[in-house]
Amino acid sequence: MEYTAPKGVFDIIPFEPKEEDKWRESHRWNYLETILRETANDYGYQEIRTPIFEKTELFVRGVGESSDIVSKEMYTFLDRAERSMTLRPEGTASAMRSLVENRLYQHPGLQKYFYIGPMFRYERQQAGRYRQHHQFGAEAIGIGKAEQDVELIDMVCEIYRRLGLKNLNVMINSVGDAASRTSYKEALVSFLTPQFEQLSAESKIRFSKNILRILDSKDPKDQKILEGAPTILDHLTPDAKQHFEQVLRLLDSLKLSYTVNPKLVRGLDYYNKTVFEITSGELGAQNSLGGGGRYDNLTESLGGPNLPSVGFATGMERILQTMIKQNAPFPQTPHPTLFIIPLGEASLSWSFELVCKLRHENISAEIDLSGKKVQQGLQLANQLQADFCLVIGDEELTHRTGKLKKMVTRESFDVSLDNLAAKLRELKG
Repeated sequence: MEYTAPKGVFDIIPFEPKEEDKWRESHRWNYLETILRETANDYGYQEIRTPIFEKTELFVRGVGESSDIVSKEMYTFLDRAERSMTLRPEGTASAMRSLVENRLYQHPGLQKYFYIGPMFRYERQQAGRYRQHHQFGAEAIGIGKAEQDVELIDMVCEIYRRLGLKNLNVMINSVGDAASRTSYKEALVSFLTPQFEQLSAESKIRFSKNILRILDSKDPKDQKILEGAPTILDHLTPDAKQHFEQVLRLLDSLKLSYTVNPKLVRGLDYYNKTVFEITSGELGAQNSLGGGGRYDNLTESLGGPNLPSVGFATGMERILQTMIKQNAPFPQTPHPTLFIIPLGEASLSWSFELVCKLRHENISAEIDLSGKKVQQGLQLANQLQADFCLVIGDEELTHRTGKLKKMVTRESFDVSLDNLAAKLRELKG
């Protein structure tokens, strides 16, 4: 029997010879995670790690029963005590559950958190969409001002900038407060009722469950009907309108370009006021890199105090795919500074101890343990992209000296084996 990964998931591996799978190379993921963590720290966010599975009702309550995630996409199972559990499909509900359960809001200081990890959704597999995917997300709790919304938008744009991404589109909208949405839903019902029979089957269901979700439809028939629909921006309460106008003023002051998209609602039910999404033309149909918005009532719905909150999440697979398509820079693949080829058992024993000592001094070193010929050892050193190579045999052991070979230029340097670490640092600069 041939064992393969389940459909919709993938391995992240040290190297991937196929051009289309370069984004699965582990060194690229390590680099991405480093930039994500550094940027989050620069903006004052601290890491939070939540379980990969939670009680199902958390996502039903937090994400929304009418959302596609809850109604179609969750990986839900019964544990041995027949309790319903779900692999987390997104990160915000879990982060807010942790905030409430651990009373993090009682701790002094800012309540600003980030997370990195896998999420799970049962979706039709296609480029940029996987059943296990990885997200970086950030949540800011306790501040209801427009400045907090813009900080998050600026943060995700700064992440993309540091990664070398270009030609991104920032779309922004306001879904208003409860009163705004009540007024708008009434207007939308009036507009869509005469055209109900022309709506797609999915939008007919959304009409009664959550009519705002029809705005998110990708069906061409629905999109044509919606061209003449009223917009929520005409139904914002004075408070919601003032908040949105301040968000736009702040974006302008930071010179962050954006497009107001009145039909942007996002796919989760907990949003209010500001929502935003960032897309890339290089990703095809699944063109969203990330997005988020404000969710001021979520903590209260999960049994905590009513704390204004805002957050975003960005897909890590899509970031890497976009970076590769745009030829964004990656650091060099990790490689050893030194590769040692020992000749004979005495040399092998001594060289193995030397390699370990070099590593203890933070020098990346590797040794050929195969016992094959020198030429094969040199080929392996080339394959590993080692900076330097050193052959150690009986003569080198006796005199405690050797010839250090620079692999790229083929230059050789006389070196004392007892002073090897200092010489390597000198040559590396």
